Amino acid sequence: MRENHQEDADRTWCLSEVDIFCDLSEPEMAAIAAAAPMKTYTAGEILYSPPQPCEVLFILKRGRIRVFRVSAEGRALTTAIINPGTIFGEMVLLGQRMYGNYAEALDDVTVCVMSRDDVHRLLLSEPRIAARITAILGRRLADLEQRLSDTVFKSVAQRVACTLITLIPAKPPSRPLRPMAGHPQVTLTHEQVAALAGTSRETVTKVLRDLADRGLLRLGRGRITVLEPDRLRDEAG
Repeated sequence: MRENHQEDADRTWCLSEVDIFCDLSEPEMAAIAAAAPMKTYTAGEILYSPPQPCEVLFILKRGRIRVFRVSAEGRALTTAIINPGTIFGEMVLLGQRMYGNYAEALDDVTVCVMSRDDVHRLLLSEPRIAARITAILGRRLADLEQRLSDTVFKSVAQRVACTLITLIPAKPPSRPLRPMAGHPQVTLTHEQVAALAGTSRETVTKVLRDLADRGLLRLGRGRITVLEPDRLRDEAG
């Protein structure tokens, strides 16, 4: 009996703190959790790809997701960075399409996965949730338009700075335990930043070193500490 209770708690944990479920009752949460099993992926794993399409909705609990397209020439374009507490996926009935996109785990991630039928039965039938989903997809479309505009009109240095600002955690550590721990950190390699900014690793390394020399950043292995967020926002243009 205790094991079953723990399993129920684990499923509900996956959905807690997700914006679209913020005011649901425990029975409503339990019904959704039962229809949305948890899955985990390690950093670098592909959750979705054009060769293996699947019409499911991912609810991101932990970690970050990069959504990107690949051109015929092999160039990757990041179309979205998905942070915890929101949704993504191939779901025609939501008016959301992944088309030729890939979804890649930037970190170790935990998601809950819902089928088309369960999305319709449990989410779209509830006006509060449906309205929030519409708002999320609207913001994501606006973000995509901004990202495409940045690719055309911003310099590489500006795109790198903008990428770092986008990835700064929303809530900084409340109790720093070591020097520099009070500053926001981005846990990505230079190669990952390059993929997100649409440039080469060598160029990213040069830009990051310049920002570090000017006191905006501190560089570590697989970690970038942002010392001056406001100045970095200015650099992003």
